[in-house]
Amino acid sequence: MSSIVNAGAADRANPADGFDFSTSKILVIGGTSGVGLTTAISFAQCGARHITLVGRNETRGKDAIDRVRALCPESELDFLPADANDPRAADEVVHEAARTMGGLDVLVNSTVAVYQPTLFHATDIAEIPTMLMQQALGPILTSRAAVTLMRESGHGVILNIASDAAKVPTPGECVIGAAMAAIVTFSRTLAVEAKRYGVRVNTITPSLIANTGSYDRAMNIEFSQKIFEKIKNQAHLGLTEPEDLANTILFLASPLAANITGQVVSVNGGISVA
Repeated sequence: MSSIVNAGAADRANPADGFDFSTSKILVIGGTSGVGLTTAISFAQCGARHITLVGRNETRGKDAIDRVRALCPESELDFLPADANDPRAADEVVHEAARTMGGLDVLVNSTVAVYQPTLFHATDIAEIPTMLMQQALGPILTSRAAVTLMRESGHGVILNIASDAAKVPTPGECVIGAAMAAIVTFSRTLAVEAKRYGVRVNTITPSLIANTGSYDRAMNIEFSQKIFEKIKNQAHLGLTEPEDLANTILFLASPLAANITGQVVSVNGGISVA
């Protein structure tokens, strides 16, 4: 089996060399772009035949399906439009995906709220509830639907992507850090509740992720650009790419991680070790 350790952008492992997900039913929330789409492609390259992507934009969903199929034409892919922050929609889309695929083995939550780092005193007080809800609520709602199904089947993996903002105080990320911390603590607590049913729950916390909309937004204003330029200099192992997160997700979803649950794994190129 090839190593999945990130040794820099020029030496990233090919996930298809190490994992087999040919029998897995995989649901990726936020799977139409960025880390979510890269993760779906990686699962397909590792033999996954049943993958469902969820997003709010049907055009982007169709484009994402086309991209995965172009690389892995043998995979059976579906796109379901839904807003994961809506309780009814979140429950319905998880159950519909499981019905279509014939089960649910892996849930990946890769949703990102659209925001720009802003000092707390300059944050519009009316926007704070929305910022919290848009980031934290979706993973909680879809996990609620998924864990019910996984308990019945006696197995399953839930992987929630948060951020190092949950653990490392960063100016401009008071609110988003609170939302990310909510995802982390929720996931760890769910892991304790769900382990007796054979369900594993872990969280992945990146810092900056190159080649994503979040990175572009952070670098688009002078305040956050100055902060994150300093942070980038600490990524001595290389700035995190979507493929790095996908490789970590593949490992945590695989039998190799059968005894790993309730953990919070930073994938940040050495920016921090919190």
